Amino acid sequence: MADASDRAIVDFRTEPSRYRHWRVSYDGRIAFVAMDVSENAGLRPGYELKLNSYDLGVDIELHDVVQRLRFEHPEVAAVVLTSAKERVFCAGANIRMLGQSSHGWKVNFCKFTNETRNAIEEAGTESGQPWVCAVNGPCAGGGYELAMACQTIVMADDGNTSVALPEVPLLGVLPGTGGLTRLVDRRKVRRDRADVFSTLEEGVKGKRAVEWNLVDEVVPRSRLEEAVRRRAEALAARSDRPGDARGVTLTPLARTLEADRVGYRWVTCALDRARGVAEITVQGPDAPPPPDAAGVRAQGVEFWPLALARELEDVILHLRANEEQVGLWVLRTEGQADLVEAHDRVLDRLAGDWLVREIRLYLRRTLKRLDVTSRSLFALIEPGSCFAGTLLELALAADRSYMLQGAREGDPRPQAAVRLTALNFGAYPMPNGLTRLASRFLGEPGRVDDLKGRVGQDLDAAAADGAGLVTFTPDDIDWDDEVRIAIEERSAFSPDALTGMEASLRFAGPETVETKIFGRLSAWQNWIFQRPNAVGPKGGLSVYGTGERRELDRRRV
Repeated sequence: MADASDRAIVDFRTEPSRYRHWRVSYDGRIAFVAMDVSENAGLRPGYELKLNSYDLGVDIELHDVVQRLRFEHPEVAAVVLTSAKERVFCAGANIRMLGQSSHGWKVNFCKFTNETRNAIEEAGTESGQPWVCAVNGPCAGGGYELAMACQTIVMADDGNTSVALPEVPLLGVLPGTGGLTRLVDRRKVRRDRADVFSTLEEGVKGKRAVEWNLVDEVVPRSRLEEAVRRRAEALAARSDRPGDARGVTLTPLARTLEADRVGYRWVTCALDRARGVAEITVQGPDAPPPPDAAGVRAQGVEFWPLALARELEDVILHLRANEEQVGLWVLRTEGQADLVEAHDRVLDRLAGDWLVREIRLYLRRTLKRLDVTSRSLFALIEPGSCFAGTLLELALAADRSYMLQGAREGDPRPQAAVRLTALNFGAYPMPNGLTRLASRFLGEPGRVDDLKGRVGQDLDAAAADGAGLVTFTPDDIDWDDEVRIAIEERSAFSPDALTGMEASLRFAGPETVETKIFGRLSAWQNWIFQRPNAVGPKGGLSVYGTGERRELDRRRV
């Protein structure tokens, strides 16, 4: 697909009738997701997706599968992931695709695939929809990372099937979607065994894979389907997902693309490529929310918080993949804080409903995408804005925020205000496991408790500044100059330095599997992907499959 400038773009929107790489079927409380990658259907020309190897297009479809299972199929209480191909599970990310890709493409690809695996993990821990992986053939690299995202791994014991992370010995890079971190943090594989495993091209099979906790069970191939179904049924029996509820169909997401604008119903993005700036404006709801869960289900994808999550996610992914030169995202809101707060109250009061739970989790995942995006984020809080509750999280996610003090000359709208709601205190944790408020006041934890007493209050610039919720509060005289200078200064800095700085500053506090994965992706994998040992003329990615011997620079850095 192309935009108004005829540049080929990556479109993250898809639906089941367009799938080319996945088969999904249902049997009562269990869904079966089979990987069946079409070799000649790569997202871009120049490589074949052999042995169920994947590129971004394969993972865009998998992301859609995960979303639809969670929203459209409340009856599904367990998911079985396997391969539809004979005697091969997944060879991981396509090496030729990686070899011909730009550095930025490789890192963004790794980031998106990791976020998809996080969503699979979250489905099991938060949504009562755990995944069971049936490894029915060689499972390497990103294939094993996909398996590790599942709650349980069952592998065929047939002398042919193994699990492997061969990137270090084979390619001179790291498992790009957090494989090493998941190996020792999530699977809790002993460090010395993990060291050996990560340097074996051929991987590990059979009973040793169970002994080392690389998989949970190995069974003869003839019993694989039976063993996997048994585990899936046991997990489904413990799920709280309603077996008799109707799901919400994720209808096609409407979007318009123009030369310098991306538009949706509630989100718009104006692009100034000369300055490297995207101005993202979120429109608050224009009507009160439905009073109960039945009303939420009746509105379906038109329910404002769900529509917001879908549109905001799509614009984030679109900008990441298609606007690499746009390094600063400016976040604005428009609308009525009262209506935003009313929707937040519904999300809070109905948190036990399966659909409302999924909407809250979707908003949480989408806000996390902002946290880990390698773009600078500024929030502008002006008259007419509605940075309240869920939308206040946008300002709290920003690297800095500017709030206009007082009224603007000639503007009849009331002065800018921000408003806290109950959802700011736990509904949307960051990758570090803390709320954005707790992360903000890591050195002053009492501040968060104090702010709970101000829920529902409109805080003007002076009050918001005193509460520590904003960075700067210029008045009308200084506003335009301060914002302009801030944007110009940000654009003048090294993008590489900003990526490293932002990734370091955004996740104060406790370390989690997520912060480790994304931090290491931003630093070590980012660096390794640019080294000659990986991408030089004789690097591992460059000579793979050519028969040439790779040449390594032996200096440790």
